[in-house]
Amino acid sequence: MTLTRRRYLSTVGALSVTGCSALPSGLGASDGTEVSLLLNWKPNGLHVPYYAAKAGGFYEEAGLTVSTITPGDGSDFSARQAGLDNVPFAISSCDQVLNVNSRGLSPVSVGVVMQLSPVVVFATRSGLGEPFTDIGQLAGKRVGTGPGMVRIMTELLLDRADLRSEVDLTDTGYGTVQQLLAGDIDAAGGVFADAVAARANGAKVDAIPVAETIPSYGHVVVTSRDYADANPETVRSFLSATARGASWARRNPGDGVDALVDANGALAQSRDQQRSIWETLATRFMVSEAVATHGWGWSEPGPWARTATMLAEADFLGGDVASDAVWTNAYLDTDARYVTSTSSAGDRE
Repeated sequence: MTLTRRRYLSTVGALSVTGCSALPSGLGASDGTEVSLLLNWKPNGLHVPYYAAKAGGFYEEAGLTVSTITPGDGSDFSARQAGLDNVPFAISSCDQVLNVNSRGLSPVSVGVVMQLSPVVVFATRSGLGEPFTDIGQLAGKRVGTGPGMVRIMTELLLDRADLRSEVDLTDTGYGTVQQLLAGDIDAAGGVFADAVAARANGAKVDAIPVAETIPSYGHVVVTSRDYADANPETVRSFLSATARGASWARRNPGDGVDALVDANGALAQSRDQQRSIWETLATRFMVSEAVATHGWGWSEPGPWARTATMLAEADFLGGDVASDAVWTNAYLDTDARYVTSTSSAGDRE
Protein backbone atom coordinates (compact mmCIF):
# COMPACT_ATOMS: atom_id res chain seq x y z
CA MET A 1 0.00 0.00 0.00
CA THR A 2 1.48 3.34 -1.09
CA LEU A 3 1.77 6.03 1.54
CA THR A 4 0.75 9.50 0.45
CA ARG A 5 1.22 12.87 2.09
CA ARG A 6 -2.58 13.27 2.14
CA ARG A 7 -2.96 10.07 4.18
CA TYR A 8 -0.27 11.30 6.57
CA LEU A 9 -1.85 14.69 7.05
CA SER A 10 -5.34 13.27 7.55
CA THR A 11 -4.02 11.10 10.37
CA VAL A 12 -1.88 13.87 11.83
CA GLY A 13 -4.96 16.07 11.78
CA ALA A 14 -6.69 13.55 14.00
CA LEU A 15 -3.69 13.56 16.32
CA SER A 16 -3.98 17.32 16.79
CA VAL A 17 -6.70 16.68 19.32
CA THR A 18 -4.01 15.33 21.66
CA GLY A 19 -1.54 18.06 20.76
CA CYS A 20 0.56 16.07 18.27
CA SER A 21 -0.08 18.02 15.10
CA ALA A 22 2.64 20.61 14.79
CA LEU A 23 6.04 21.68 15.99
CA PRO A 24 6.06 24.18 18.85
CA SER A 25 6.12 27.78 17.69
CA GLY A 26 9.60 29.21 17.45
CA LEU A 27 11.27 25.80 17.28
CA GLY A 28 11.77 25.50 13.52
CA ALA A 29 14.99 26.24 11.69
CA SER A 30 15.07 28.78 8.89
CA ASP A 31 12.72 27.67 6.13
CA GLY A 32 14.34 25.27 3.73
CA THR A 33 17.55 24.62 5.66
CA GLU A 34 19.05 21.69 3.76
CA VAL A 35 20.40 18.73 5.71
CA SER A 36 21.12 15.08 5.02
CA LEU A 37 21.15 11.91 7.10
CA LEU A 38 23.69 9.09 6.93
CA LEU A 39 22.33 5.81 8.24
CA ASN A 40 24.47 3.26 10.03
CA TRP A 41 23.53 0.44 7.60
CA LYS A 42 21.27 -0.46 4.74
CA PRO A 43 17.72 0.88 5.18
CA ASN A 44 15.43 -1.48 7.10
CA GLY A 45 12.72 -1.49 9.72
CA LEU A 46 15.08 0.04 12.28
CA HIS A 47 15.06 3.26 10.24
CA VAL A 48 11.31 3.84 9.96
CA PRO A 49 11.22 7.11 12.00
CA TYR A 50 13.37 9.05 9.51
CA TYR A 51 11.45 7.91 6.45
CA ALA A 52 8.13 8.52 8.22
CA ALA A 53 9.19 12.04 9.17
CA LYS A 54 10.39 12.77 5.63
CA ALA A 55 7.35 11.32 3.85
CA GLY A 56 4.93 13.02 6.22
CA GLY A 57 6.47 16.43 5.73
CA PHE A 58 7.48 16.71 9.38
CA TYR A 59 11.00 17.87 8.53
CA GLU A 60 9.57 20.42 6.11
CA GLU A 61 7.22 21.77 8.76
CA ALA A 62 10.26 22.13 11.02
CA GLY A 63 11.94 24.31 8.39
CA LEU A 64 14.24 21.59 7.06
CA THR A 65 14.78 19.97 3.69
CA VAL A 66 16.21 16.48 4.13
CA SER A 67 17.86 16.09 0.75
CA THR A 68 19.06 12.50 1.16
CA ILE A 69 18.90 9.57 3.55
CA THR A 70 21.97 7.55 2.64
CA PRO A 71 22.83 3.92 3.51
CA GLY A 72 25.87 3.57 5.74
CA ASP A 73 28.70 1.12 6.29
CA GLY A 74 28.53 0.52 10.03
CA SER A 75 28.12 2.68 13.12
CA ASP A 76 31.86 3.29 13.28
CA PHE A 77 31.83 4.73 9.75
CA SER A 78 28.83 6.96 10.41
CA ALA A 79 30.29 8.27 13.68
CA ARG A 80 33.54 9.15 11.88
CA GLN A 81 31.73 10.92 9.07
CA ALA A 82 29.80 13.03 11.56
CA GLY A 83 32.98 13.74 13.53
CA LEU A 84 34.72 14.83 10.33
CA ASP A 85 31.84 17.22 9.51
CA ASN A 86 31.22 15.31 6.28
CA VAL A 87 27.52 14.96 7.13
CA PRO A 88 25.28 17.09 9.36
CA PHE A 89 23.49 14.10 10.92
CA ALA A 90 24.20 10.38 11.17
CA ILE A 91 22.91 7.31 12.95
CA SER A 92 25.55 5.60 15.04
CA SER A 93 25.70 3.80 18.40
CA CYS A 94 26.75 4.51 21.97
CA ASP A 95 29.86 2.33 21.80
CA GLN A 96 31.05 3.80 18.51
CA VAL A 97 30.54 7.39 19.64
CA LEU A 98 32.81 6.58 22.58
CA ASN A 99 35.25 4.69 20.35
CA VAL A 100 35.56 7.43 17.73
CA ASN A 101 35.90 10.13 20.40
CA SER A 102 38.79 8.14 21.89
CA ARG A 103 40.56 8.38 18.52
CA GLY A 104 40.68 12.13 18.05
CA LEU A 105 37.31 13.02 16.51
CA SER A 106 34.35 14.56 18.33
CA PRO A 107 30.97 13.25 17.20
CA VAL A 108 28.35 14.00 19.83
CA SER A 109 25.12 12.10 20.50
CA VAL A 110 22.18 14.52 20.55
CA GLY A 111 19.38 11.95 20.87
CA VAL A 112 19.01 8.28 21.80
CA VAL A 113 16.80 6.32 19.39
CA MET A 114 17.24 2.92 21.09
CA GLN A 115 17.27 2.88 24.86
CA LEU A 116 18.66 -0.68 24.77
CA SER A 117 21.34 -2.17 22.56
CA PRO A 118 19.72 -4.10 19.67
CA VAL A 119 22.74 -6.40 19.31
CA VAL A 120 22.17 -10.13 19.67
CA VAL A 121 24.30 -13.20 19.14
CA PHE A 122 22.20 -15.80 17.36
CA ALA A 123 22.44 -19.26 15.87
CA THR A 124 20.26 -21.75 14.05
CA ARG A 125 19.37 -25.05 15.68
CA SER A 126 20.54 -26.92 12.57
CA GLY A 127 23.86 -25.06 12.41
CA LEU A 128 24.77 -25.29 16.08
CA GLY A 129 23.28 -28.75 16.52
CA GLU A 130 21.41 -27.76 19.69
CA PRO A 131 19.40 -24.89 21.15
CA PHE A 132 21.58 -21.84 21.77
CA THR A 133 21.01 -20.86 25.41
CA ASP A 134 24.45 -19.95 26.75
CA ILE A 135 27.28 -17.89 25.28
CA GLY A 136 29.72 -20.58 26.45
CA GLN A 137 28.46 -22.82 23.64
CA LEU A 138 30.46 -20.71 21.19
CA ALA A 139 33.85 -21.99 22.37
CA GLY A 140 35.65 -23.39 19.33
CA LYS A 141 32.98 -22.05 16.93
CA ARG A 142 33.06 -19.70 13.95
CA VAL A 143 31.15 -16.49 14.64
CA GLY A 144 30.54 -13.91 11.95
CA THR A 145 29.59 -10.23 12.29
CA GLY A 146 29.39 -7.11 10.21
CA PRO A 147 31.38 -3.98 11.12
CA GLY A 148 30.72 -1.23 13.61
CA MET A 149 28.40 -1.60 16.57
CA VAL A 150 27.64 -5.31 16.09
CA ARG A 151 31.31 -6.21 15.83
CA ILE A 152 32.48 -4.35 18.91
CA MET A 153 29.50 -5.36 21.07
CA THR A 154 29.86 -9.02 20.06
CA GLU A 155 33.56 -8.89 20.88
CA LEU A 156 32.79 -7.22 24.18
CA LEU A 157 30.28 -9.93 25.08
CA LEU A 158 32.79 -12.64 24.22
CA ASP A 159 35.45 -10.83 26.21
CA ARG A 160 33.20 -10.58 29.25
CA ALA A 161 32.65 -14.34 29.04
CA ASP A 162 36.42 -15.01 28.66
CA LEU A 163 35.74 -16.54 25.25
CA ARG A 164 37.36 -14.11 22.83
CA SER A 165 40.48 -16.23 22.29
CA GLU A 166 38.40 -19.40 21.87
CA VAL A 167 36.17 -18.10 19.07
CA ASP A 168 37.04 -17.74 15.40
CA LEU A 169 35.54 -14.26 14.78
CA THR A 170 35.19 -13.32 11.13
CA ASP A 171 33.93 -10.28 9.23
CA THR A 172 30.85 -11.22 7.21
CA GLY A 173 30.01 -7.69 6.00
CA TYR A 174 26.49 -7.34 4.63
CA GLY A 175 26.11 -11.12 4.27
CA THR A 176 25.96 -12.28 7.89
CA VAL A 177 22.51 -13.86 7.74
CA GLN A 178 23.18 -15.49 4.38
CA GLN A 179 26.44 -17.01 5.60
CA LEU A 180 24.78 -18.31 8.76
CA LEU A 181 22.00 -19.96 6.77
CA ALA A 182 24.54 -21.43 4.34
CA GLY A 183 26.50 -22.99 7.20
CA ASP A 184 29.63 -20.91 6.56
CA ILE A 185 29.57 -19.76 10.18
CA ASP A 186 28.20 -21.43 13.32
CA ALA A 187 26.73 -18.32 14.92
CA ALA A 188 26.42 -14.63 14.22
CA GLY A 189 26.54 -11.26 15.89
CA GLY A 190 23.97 -8.84 14.56
CA VAL A 191 20.93 -6.86 15.59
CA PHE A 192 17.60 -8.43 16.46
CA ALA A 193 16.45 -7.57 12.93
CA ASP A 194 18.98 -10.07 11.56
CA ALA A 195 17.51 -12.83 13.71
CA VAL A 196 14.07 -11.87 12.38
CA ALA A 197 15.42 -12.16 8.83
CA ALA A 198 16.87 -15.60 9.51
CA ARG A 199 13.55 -16.81 10.91
CA ALA A 200 11.78 -15.40 7.84
CA ASN A 201 13.91 -17.78 5.78
CA GLY A 202 12.51 -20.74 7.69
CA ALA A 203 15.34 -21.27 10.17
CA LYS A 204 14.77 -22.08 13.82
CA VAL A 205 16.81 -19.37 15.52
CA ASP A 206 17.84 -18.76 19.12
CA ALA A 207 19.26 -15.38 20.16
CA ILE A 208 21.04 -14.05 23.23
CA PRO A 209 20.61 -10.25 23.68
CA VAL A 210 23.82 -8.39 24.45
CA ALA A 211 21.77 -5.96 26.57
CA GLU A 212 21.31 -8.68 29.20
CA THR A 213 25.05 -8.44 29.96
CA ILE A 214 26.03 -5.00 28.67
CA PRO A 215 23.64 -2.14 29.53
CA SER A 216 24.36 0.12 26.57
CA TYR A 217 22.31 2.38 24.34
CA GLY A 218 21.73 1.30 20.75
CA HIS A 219 21.19 3.70 17.85
CA VAL A 220 21.81 7.38 18.54
CA VAL A 221 21.57 10.51 16.39
CA VAL A 222 24.99 12.13 16.09
CA THR A 223 26.42 15.31 14.69
CA SER A 224 29.68 17.18 15.19
CA ARG A 225 30.20 19.60 18.05
CA ASP A 226 31.02 22.37 15.60
CA TYR A 227 27.84 21.78 13.60
CA ALA A 228 25.66 21.72 16.72
CA ASP A 229 27.28 24.86 18.11
CA ALA A 230 26.81 26.71 14.82
CA ASN A 231 23.31 25.38 14.05
CA PRO A 232 21.48 24.78 17.34
CA GLU A 233 17.98 25.41 15.95
CA THR A 234 18.61 23.05 13.04
CA VAL A 235 19.61 20.30 15.46
CA ARG A 236 16.56 20.94 17.65
CA SER A 237 14.27 20.91 14.63
CA PHE A 238 15.75 17.71 13.23
CA LEU A 239 15.35 15.89 16.54
CA SER A 240 11.84 17.17 17.14
CA ALA A 241 10.65 16.19 13.65
CA THR A 242 12.32 12.77 14.00
CA ALA A 243 10.57 12.25 17.33
CA ARG A 244 7.32 13.19 15.64
CA GLY A 245 7.97 10.62 12.92
CA ALA A 246 8.75 7.96 15.52
CA SER A 247 5.58 8.72 17.46
CA TRP A 248 3.44 8.79 14.31
CA ALA A 249 4.86 5.50 13.04
CA ARG A 250 4.36 3.86 16.44
CA ARG A 251 0.69 4.81 16.25
CA ASN A 252 0.45 3.83 12.58
CA PRO A 253 3.00 1.05 12.02
CA GLY A 254 1.65 -0.04 8.66
CA ASP A 255 1.84 3.43 7.18
CA GLY A 256 5.23 4.03 8.79
CA VAL A 257 6.61 0.93 7.08
CA ASP A 258 5.00 2.08 3.82
CA ALA A 259 7.17 5.21 4.02
CA LEU A 260 10.28 3.04 4.35
CA VAL A 261 9.26 0.71 1.52
CA ASP A 262 8.16 3.51 -0.82
CA ALA A 263 11.64 5.05 -0.51
CA ASN A 264 13.42 1.70 -0.81
CA GLY A 265 11.59 -0.44 -3.34
CA ALA A 266 13.79 -3.48 -2.81
CA LEU A 267 12.17 -3.90 0.62
CA ALA A 268 8.71 -4.49 -0.84
CA GLN A 269 9.16 -8.27 -0.78
CA SER A 270 10.08 -8.21 2.90
CA ARG A 271 7.47 -5.68 4.00
CA ASP A 272 5.98 -7.92 6.70
CA GLN A 273 9.45 -8.60 8.04
CA GLN A 274 10.23 -4.88 8.15
CA ARG A 275 7.00 -4.23 10.02
CA SER A 276 7.91 -6.87 12.60
CA ILE A 277 11.30 -5.22 13.06
CA TRP A 278 9.78 -1.76 13.45
CA GLU A 279 7.10 -2.87 15.91
CA THR A 280 9.73 -4.63 18.03
CA LEU A 281 11.86 -1.49 18.06
CA ALA A 282 8.95 0.82 18.81
CA THR A 283 7.52 -1.20 21.67
CA ARG A 284 10.64 -2.66 23.30
CA PHE A 285 13.71 -0.59 22.42
CA MET A 286 12.46 2.97 22.02
CA VAL A 287 10.99 3.18 25.52
CA SER A 288 12.47 3.31 29.01
CA GLU A 289 11.90 4.94 32.39
CA ALA A 290 13.99 7.86 31.18
CA VAL A 291 11.77 8.30 28.13
CA ALA A 292 8.64 8.03 30.25
CA THR A 293 9.99 10.80 32.47
CA HIS A 294 11.75 13.09 30.00
CA GLY A 295 10.61 12.12 26.51
CA TRP A 296 12.03 10.60 23.33
CA GLY A 297 15.79 10.71 22.85
CA TRP A 298 16.81 11.21 26.47
CA SER A 299 20.27 10.15 27.67
CA GLU A 300 21.20 9.23 31.21
CA PRO A 301 24.88 9.23 32.25
CA GLY A 302 24.90 5.64 33.55
CA PRO A 303 24.78 3.69 30.26
CA TRP A 304 27.48 5.91 28.73
CA ALA A 305 29.77 5.54 31.74
CA ARG A 306 29.30 1.77 32.04
CA THR A 307 29.86 1.22 28.32
CA ALA A 308 33.00 3.38 28.38
CA THR A 309 34.37 1.44 31.35
CA MET A 310 33.77 -1.94 29.71
CA LEU A 311 35.29 -0.81 26.40
CA ALA A 312 38.36 0.52 28.20
CA GLU A 313 38.77 -2.64 30.28
CA ALA A 314 38.65 -4.71 27.09
CA ASP A 315 41.22 -2.40 25.42
CA PHE A 316 38.81 -1.45 22.62
CA LEU A 317 39.36 2.30 22.88
CA GLY A 318 42.09 4.32 21.22
CA GLY A 319 42.74 6.51 24.25
CA ASP A 320 41.04 8.24 27.14
CA VAL A 321 37.49 9.48 26.70
CA ALA A 322 35.21 11.29 29.13
CA SER A 323 31.89 9.50 28.83
CA ASP A 324 29.89 12.52 29.96
CA ALA A 325 31.40 14.68 27.21
CA VAL A 326 30.15 12.69 24.20
CA TRP A 327 26.40 13.21 24.62
CA THR A 328 23.93 15.97 25.41
CA ASN A 329 20.20 16.42 25.99
CA ALA A 330 20.42 20.15 25.28
CA TYR A 331 18.72 19.97 21.88
CA LEU A 332 15.73 17.83 22.87
CA ASP A 333 12.32 19.46 23.07
CA THR A 334 10.93 17.64 26.08
CA ASP A 335 7.71 19.67 26.16
CA ALA A 336 6.33 18.43 22.81
CA ARG A 337 3.42 16.00 23.16
CA TYR A 338 4.65 13.78 20.33
CA VAL A 339 8.02 13.49 22.07
CA THR A 340 6.56 12.16 25.32
CA SER A 341 3.91 10.10 23.51
CA THR A 342 6.53 7.62 22.33
CA SER A 343 6.71 6.33 25.88
CA SER A 344 3.03 5.42 26.16
CA ALA A 345 2.13 1.76 25.95
CA GLY A 346 -1.38 2.10 24.57
CA ASP A 347 -1.09 5.03 22.20
CA ARG A 348 -1.87 3.41 18.84
CA GLU A 349 -4.66 5.08 16.84
